[in-house]
Parts: sequence; C-alpha cells; structure tokens
Amino acid sequence: MDLFKKCHDFTRADDIKALGLYPYFRPIQENEGPVVQIEGKKVVMAGSNNYLGLTAHPRVKEAAIKAVEKYGTGCSGSRYLTGTIDLHVELEERMAKFFKKEACLLFSTGFQTALGVIPTLAQRGDYIVSDRDNHACIVSANLMAKGATAEFVRYKHNNMDDLERVISRLPEEAGKLIVSDGVFSTGGEIVDLPRLNEIAKKYGARILIDDAHSVGVIGEGGRGTASEFDLVDEIDMTMGTFSKTFASLGGFVYGSERVINYIKHHAPALIFSASPTPASVASALAALDILEEQPELVTRLIRNASKARNDLKAAGFNVVDGRTGIVPVIVGSDEVAFKMWRMLYDSGVFVNVFISPGVPEGRQMMRTSYMASHEDEHLDYIVDTFKKVGSELGLI
Repeated sequence: MDLFKKCHDFTRADDIKALGLYPYFRPIQENEGPVVQIEGKKVVMAGSNNYLGLTAHPRVKEAAIKAVEKYGTGCSGSRYLTGTIDLHVELEERMAKFFKKEACLLFSTGFQTALGVIPTLAQRGDYIVSDRDNHACIVSANLMAKGATAEFVRYKHNNMDDLERVISRLPEEAGKLIVSDGVFSTGGEIVDLPRLNEIAKKYGARILIDDAHSVGVIGEGGRGTASEFDLVDEIDMTMGTFSKTFASLGGFVYGSERVINYIKHHAPALIFSASPTPASVASALAALDILEEQPELVTRLIRNASKARNDLKAAGFNVVDGRTGIVPVIVGSDEVAFKMWRMLYDSGVFVNVFISPGVPEGRQMMRTSYMASHEDEHLDYIVDTFKKVGSELGLI
C-alpha cells in the first residue's frame, strides 16, 4: 500500500471548493478588529478569538515594534539554552503575580503547552482523566503520554457524576491528573469546577485546567475559571495561550514553583523548541498591562456576547446557552452549515463553521464569538444578517 494513497483519495475539501462553499484558510488582508478585509471586501468579524480586541491596539503594536528594534526578530534558540531574554522572565513573573500563583512558564504555542505539561507529569503507572470534549491539544498530549506508558481515560462531557464513576475505578495508589477545558472551545460552556475540585480531593487527584478561552473572559478581572469560582488556591495548574485575549502568540502554564520548575527542566516541548519571539512576548506584556488597567473590557466583552446571544435566541435560532464570549448557533447538517456560512460571508459577516466529525451529527453550527471592541452597530448587523439568511434557509 502506498503511504500517500490516503492523500490522493481525500477529496472532501475539493468537492466543497467546487461548490464555492469552502470556508477555511481565507486570507485576511487587513485587520481592524471588528471589521476585516478579505478578498478585497470589508466584512464584520464574528469569528475571532481576539476577545478584548487588542490585536489592533496601538500600545500592543508599538510594543512589538520596539521589541524587534531592541532584540531582533527571533531568539535563535530554546529557552533552555540561548533563547531566553529578559522579556520572557518578566512576562513569567507578571503572569504568576496576575494569576496569584507562585510561578509561570512560557511555551512557544498554546498547543505545545499541553504537549509539554501533560506527558511530562503523567508517566508510568499514572492516569490522565480527561473530559471527552477537551481541546485537540489535550487529546494529543494524552495520546503522547499513553505512548510513554501512562494511561488515560475519559468521562462524559462536563458530567461530574461520570467523572466520579470513572476515577473511582482507578487504582488508589496511582497518580491521577484530571484535565479539563475551563471554557469549552466549541460550545462555550464553563466546566463545573466546584464539583470537579471536590472529586479530585476525594480521590487524591491533581487538576489541570485549560483556560485558553477563559482568560480575559471570566473571573475577577478576567483571571479565568478558578477565579470565577473562587478556587484559585485549590486548582493545581492552569494552562493557556497568548493567541486570544493577549493578542499575540505563545502558551503558558502556572502553578506551584516546584511543579513549574520540574516541567521547566523535563519537558521536551520546551527544551527542544525555539522560544517565543521578542515581538510576541512584548505584545503579550502590553496586552497584560491593558487588561490590568482596564478590567471593564471584560465586562464589555460579556455584554456584547450576551446581547448577540439574546438577540439570536429572540429571532428563533437554536443557540447554545452560556455566559462566555462564544455563541454557537446550531444549524443541523453539513450541507446547511456550508450554505449558511457562504450566505453570511457574501452578506458581509464572517463566522466559523463547525461540521462533523468535529461536532456530533446534528450539532453542526455557526460558531460566533465576540470582542470587547464590537459596537452595537456591528452586533446589530451580525444579528440582522443571521435573520435574513436564516429565513432564506428555513431555519427560523
């Protein structure tokens, strides 16, 4: 069998392209935050994870420019060797202080953070206990750990009764790590962290929460899931990314100094990867400054998402309920999803389309997400366009 046969047999993307409905890899030519330019036309962005709208903030852009002027474009090495600059250390210290933990460690991407943390901690005889709907980076990390002789088991999505059923069957003497998204990236639901924490304590497990979609969105001043539930001192580790609220690129994990120190000296994903670039780190530092100075941006984000959620529900759409920046609209099939995406796009609104098998059959969706920088005129245009397209497709 030719190794490349599956590549030549894969035609699904080509078929969708031939219909003019392909929604992926669309190059953005200009980015103003709420409005972007794609293929020469302005569209209202309703699919970005730029939650606080800081990617176009003058202070964030200026910080990146100054960092390039001082440090150059890259660090030319791993953090372990020649790739650490003082900005890395400053950001780690600032992040630890902001999240009220002892230490923080930077990685080059958010995806890489999971690959660096989970297999490094979960080894022979240990168990990873993972929510079925966790992000792909966690799934990949779980598989990597399993390949290194750790075991992993899954429980039903955000179902704490099933979590307890699963974890109660594991060997009492085994090390256990419960891993969950804080805000789930597809549906925008928040993990039932109080109950998860109770179960972890009962069965002697440690906790790792992925706050990629939580930081800048929930919790005191945008401090994430543990803060949202007043459990900062209870949750062992939290990881996240700089590519959303922090308007940059990279990943981080924070927790106790001893654990972070161990990961720092044992994680291949850190030791053998080039470090985050000076511009990325400086941008994240500037975004952190703004978040600390202007916590009202978090309030504005949630207000905007709530307005869109309520207006879409009032129009008759099947909207997944929640209280985060993610507002999914269920449309029910791949065919309808692709058609609706194209009609929204042609009408000047960009959203993310989620199809099977990325979501269960019948749960195909337009995943919309919102920013603090959206104005009411943008939100009204998004909702009005949804209503027009939804009516044409018979969804409302």
